[in-house]
Amino acid sequence: MDTQHDNALAHALAAIPGPVPPSGVIHVVIPHTSRFTVVGNHLAQHAELSLVAIGVGVHIQSLPAGTEVGIKTLTARFPEGEVKIACALRELEAHGYLRRTRVRLTKGRVATRTVFCNQPGAVLRGGMVPVVGPAVRSAAPAPTLVREHIHHVPEPEPTAVLEPRPMAETTSVPEPMPVLEPTRVPEPTPVPGPMPVREPIPVPKPAPVPEAPHAPVRLPSRTAPTQPRRPLPRPQALTPELRQAASALLADLRRHAEELVLSEEAVEELVPGVAAWLERDATTDAIRRALTADLPQPLRHPARLLRHRLTALLPPPLPGVHDLAATRRAPVTPFQTCDGCERAFRSHDPGHCRDCRAQYWEAA
Repeated sequence: MDTQHDNALAHALAAIPGPVPPSGVIHVVIPHTSRFTVVGNHLAQHAELSLVAIGVGVHIQSLPAGTEVGIKTLTARFPEGEVKIACALRELEAHGYLRRTRVRLTKGRVATRTVFCNQPGAVLRGGMVPVVGPAVRSAAPAPTLVREHIHHVPEPEPTAVLEPRPMAETTSVPEPMPVLEPTRVPEPTPVPGPMPVREPIPVPKPAPVPEAPHAPVRLPSRTAPTQPRRPLPRPQALTPELRQAASALLADLRRHAEELVLSEEAVEELVPGVAAWLERDATTDAIRRALTADLPQPLRHPARLLRHRLTALLPPPLPGVHDLAATRRAPVTPFQTCDGCERAFRSHDPGHCRDCRAQYWEAA
């Protein structure tokens, strides 16, 4: 019984379309909507970096610009010691992901400046120039990519084939791919007279892409089922006296709590609930305390709150006098001593036991 079973994961695995691989990892992918970082496989699956170096690199890439990433800071954050953290930083520095330089500040002070590059291969090729920016994606629109030319030469004439030019790259945006915009049909020039009717140009549908085997499963977000609304309690007999007392109590609530300002329609709707409390011998002070205590701020729907409290906090009926009386036990027959054999037997009257009486009747 030491193995814990996750029902949600079992349902997710059961919903995977197609055959499941007999061994190896099975990916259950849920799309991220916030707080995520794009990490290249060249870092996550690097053949020469250690697992500690890959983890430190991914952690540094997920931090915003200006965060301290020194050995002391990383050691305080993770359980690894200073030796492992220092070796991981040296590995990242040797493969071009990290660069640490000493700069001289004002008044003769010296500081270490750390620069992290998410694609060192693109920088080594000379086609990309990094742009300093935040490393963590947010809900804001992506920053605009800046084009920088290596040599000041006139741009070539546009052709049908698009060739990407060197572009600046941020630490969080992947390398852009050229996108061809769909051809727009020019609108006809308005001329006097009836317009000729043009047949719509058929747009060819893209061919369906065959699904890759063992594709990751994207699960929809689970929502809790809504509970049915409980009915408002009602008294057995709504007499005019109960109705008047309940209406007066509801209308008087705004004197004790300014948020509980009810309309006439809301008062008429909640009268049966208050009348049910009064029918169960609840005092007006007890009802008022139950309805006005610990109000949420701000209170947007006072009538809904009162309806919920009248339904959920309804007290049970008071027990009667006979219900509270102690239960009586059945009388216990006392012990008697037999006059003949002196044995003990239960009887209300002294005399002989059953055996002695039987012998007496046999002798007679």
